[in-house]
Amino acid sequence: MQTSQPHSSTKNFSNAQLNVAHIVEHTLGCKWMLEVLRLIRTGINRPGAMTRITEGLTTKVLNERLSDLVNFGIVEKVSYPEIPPRVEYKLTDFGSRFVEILDVIDDLEAYRQNRL
Repeated sequence: MQTSQPHSSTKNFSNAQLNVAHIVEHTLGCKWMLEVLRLIRTGINRPGAMTRITEGLTTKVLNERLSDLVNFGIVEKVSYPEIPPRVEYKLTDFGSRFVEILDVIDDLEAYRQNRL
């Protein structure tokens, strides 16, 4: 069993390539993106655990969503050079601020439910 420091990878985009409005649009327009963010935010940060906990979420779709989140700079992929390999995802500083959108969405849903 190897023991060494984890390797993290984050692809950064310039403002010309992506802006926050585009990221919000892409995130809110995706069926699984908000659920994946909620899982990571609550400490469920390993892909296997995410698919086991979330009914209907396939490994393929999860990998695509996680890749998008890494490319947007919302989460960071941390790979541990162990046998068997271990990968975890964590929120970046930007991601911690970005997920505040989830709070607003939850507040809006509660408001809407109370008005029905």
